[in-house]
Amino acid sequence: MKKVMILGTGNAQIDAIEYCKARNYKVYGCSYIDTECGVSLCDEFRKINITDIESVSAYAREKQVDLIYSVGSDIAMPTVNRVSEELGLPHFISSQTAEICNKKHEMRLCLSKLEEGSVNFNILEKLEDLDKMDIQFPKMMKPADSQGQRGVVKVNSKEEIVKFFNRSMEYSRCRKVILEDFLDGSEISINTYLLNGKVIFFLVSDRISFSEYPGGIIKEHVLPTHFSDEVVQRCKVLVKNALNILNILNGPVYFQMKVVNNVPYIIEITPRLDGCHMWRLIKYYCNVDLLDMSFYHLLNGAPICGSSNKQKEKYILKFMCQEPGSRFKKVTDENAIFSKCYYKAEEEIKHINGYMEKCGYIIKSVSEQ
Repeated sequence: MKKVMILGTGNAQIDAIEYCKARNYKVYGCSYIDTECGVSLCDEFRKINITDIESVSAYAREKQVDLIYSVGSDIAMPTVNRVSEELGLPHFISSQTAEICNKKHEMRLCLSKLEEGSVNFNILEKLEDLDKMDIQFPKMMKPADSQGQRGVVKVNSKEEIVKFFNRSMEYSRCRKVILEDFLDGSEISINTYLLNGKVIFFLVSDRISFSEYPGGIIKEHVLPTHFSDEVVQRCKVLVKNALNILNILNGPVYFQMKVVNNVPYIIEITPRLDGCHMWRLIKYYCNVDLLDMSFYHLLNGAPICGSSNKQKEKYILKFMCQEPGSRFKKVTDENAIFSKCYYKAEEEIKHINGYMEKCGYIIKSVSEQ
């Protein structure tokens, strides 16, 4: 029996836990809280902060696991790869690359080598540094190493930086925030998969976020993208160049980009499956299962890529979203081919990004006219 340790037990990790349980793997979960929805699905759970490398390593040694992994969690990836290196377990990227991708300021420094597609930025550690900066507004102010749109604010002046600085800094473990150029363009997601340095899967989808809230809070993913083949090709070149700079050779990588005047710019890169269950949408759309590819690759040495037969229909992953503190009301759609709720009826919605929280999702197909 394979033994798999999953870091994190929240909604983003349910897919991974259920995948492993369906294959009769023994699943060990760990998280700093023991009330998340995935805890009861694990064969065994231990309350451990997943950034505590020493404790995670000790737990993995004790249980003699075959694999440590996580999906949908930026903060888990440095631990996943550091402990896997230490214990000689399979992993996709180096711990050094995982750390760079986890810290936005380090990632931005690496991506500044790109000829096209990099975003201008400033690093801010204390408000006194503002006096030394010549800043063109508007900017997006972000914690350097957070996730899930926590602490992300659009700022239009130095006065607004001062006003919202502590809100962003509160979510930064490395005590840095970054100021990025605000890009006024359409959002896209790119899901890729690599095998020994070769991109064996590449797919662009439209990313629809709430325009009234900062930070790109997601409400829908749509396949296929509405962008032209020319823009898709520019995205492909940008992805390959970024992967080369970051020395990512294997496994899934998720990109969030904005397209401005047909030029793509990288907003985020994360060397893992995304936290939006895109693997499921992609499987419906083109019969490629990125979740299965990832685990099979790690446990068996090479992934099996599906036939990638794209459908004629439009496929949409739509999140059920509500304000934090409200009571959950399930959304139904007669066209849904899959749906999942994160909450029970009338359960109080947790504060995560503080604006509009994901409460579940549906996937549906819509015939193109």
